[in-house]
Order: sequence, then C-alpha cells, then structure tokens
Amino acid sequence: MPDHFPPPGPSWLREEEIRIGHSPGHVALTRPSELDGWWLSVLWVADAEGIVRFRELAPTAGPPPDPPLMRLGPALAGALSGLILEEDGRLAIRLAPVAPPDDPARPWGMPAVIRAAFKFEPLRAATMRDTELAGSVLTAFRRAVESLARP
Repeated sequence: MPDHFPPPGPSWLREEEIRIGHSPGHVALTRPSELDGWWLSVLWVADAEGIVRFRELAPTAGPPPDPPLMRLGPALAGALSGLILEEDGRLAIRLAPVAPPDDPARPWGMPAVIRAAFKFEPLRAATMRDTELAGSVLTAFRRAVESLARP
C-alpha cells in the first residue's frame, strides 16, 4: 500500500496546524452528522503528500506496543472532558480506524484517519453552534495527536 492516501475530502472547518516530526502538517474533519444521538465525523492527519500513517506520529524512539487508538482515545476524551456525556459510568466516545493496518501485528502502520462518534452533554452542546462543537473536537483531536509523540 502507498505511504500516503488522499484525504476523504476538504475539511469542514479550517484545518489546524500540527508538526509531524520536523515537517508541517494539519488535522481536519468531515462535516459532522448525527444518528440516534451520536455525533459522527471522520478526522485525519495529513501533510503535503496526503494522510500520514500513525507511525509518523509516534515517539522518536519508536511506536509503543499498544495500538495508537488505545492512546488516542483517552487523550481525546480528556481533552473533551465535561463535554462528552457519561452513560452508565462510561464516556460516550467511540473511535474506529477507517482503514486497518497492512499488518495487524503493526497497528501503527495504519493511516491516521479515524471515524469518531460522541454523545455530548445536552445542556453544554445546546449552548454551542455546530461549528463551535466541531471546533472543540478538532482542537481536542490535534492535542491528542500531539500527545502520541510523547513517550
């Protein structure tokens, strides 16, 4: 498979800049939709050539043994703390890869593009415009992706 894939389309909001190693890149998201109370969007990390692989976002010492979504999920949930609905003692957040890794034993080789689903606290979400809510998710995603490079 190629090292870079094209983005799924233009970002719905202005892309946020991020450093990928020593190169510039950005995070972006598709226009969100809603289904059964879940807020759904696709989020990705790209550079000038297209969507990067998670291994490019890993610490310089190399990727940790756990899959990237195991690290990305808690970081994203933490960055959106207070905005995500808690149901039965669990935060209503779901992350899934858009494309699986070429080799399941090397999950950091998959493209850095994910499907994200959230249920937001109704009172908090009601006070925000759609673009503000999406902007909060995009900024939280950028911060979570930046945290992947930390050992």
